[in-house]
Amino acid sequence: MKVLSVSETENILKNTPIGEIPEKIKEFEADERKSVKNLIARYSRKYEAYQNELVRLDAMTAYEKDLRKRGFSFIAGTDEAGRGPLAGPVCAAAVILPEDCVILGLNDSKKVTAKKRDELFDEIKEKAVSYSIVMESPEVIDEINILQATYSAMKKALASLNPAADYLLADALTLLGISIPQQGIIKGDAKSVSIAAASILAKVTRDRLMTELSEIYPEYGFEKHKGYGSAEHIAALKKYGPCPIHRRSFIKNFFPEGIDENF
Repeated sequence: MKVLSVSETENILKNTPIGEIPEKIKEFEADERKSVKNLIARYSRKYEAYQNELVRLDAMTAYEKDLRKRGFSFIAGTDEAGRGPLAGPVCAAAVILPEDCVILGLNDSKKVTAKKRDELFDEIKEKAVSYSIVMESPEVIDEINILQATYSAMKKALASLNPAADYLLADALTLLGISIPQQGIIKGDAKSVSIAAASILAKVTRDRLMTELSEIYPEYGFEKHKGYGSAEHIAALKKYGPCPIHRRSFIKNFFPEGIDENF
């Protein structure tokens, strides 16, 4: 029987579905080469990390599992991105995930790297039963205030789901004027897979838009800070004045004598 090279062994383990790694490792346990033993140890750790991730994700489905036991079928999570920036829209998303959906790495968007958020963004859209993403403009924010603009975006996203949600999980808030039961969960984007999925969709959508807008308004550096009040952003704002996507109600304190729109 041919003895596989170390690289051939590694290639087999690399291409083995992660759930099948323990069985595949057994095929190489008799190999006394140190390099192979190191491979076995590395892939054993990888499998252990995978099991730990499944446990973490299972804990994040507790609310959804309880609601399904109570007879709800289409449980939506909603979350927003962009309540605090000085510029750009606020973005909200609503997501319904299928029962027993597993999306490895899904978490509060603030706890995930930009690269991983982009990967999760595509996987969430692919696996979701339904999702919707809505933005409210800086003009709307200035007109009705950021909290009401956030609520408006969330309610529009919820109303756009097809199939419609029969229960809503939200991140630490209550939406008035909706017809389905709901629950606000403090730090819900780290406790519910549905809310976490919504947080990823909202964050990635808004970040991508701000990067696109940075090409139109390059002097502000939106691609770096996404409109938040960084020192660089504030310095540019004072130097160049506001652009059309700045929230006038947010930046007025930087211009005590009033905002000169012809700055």
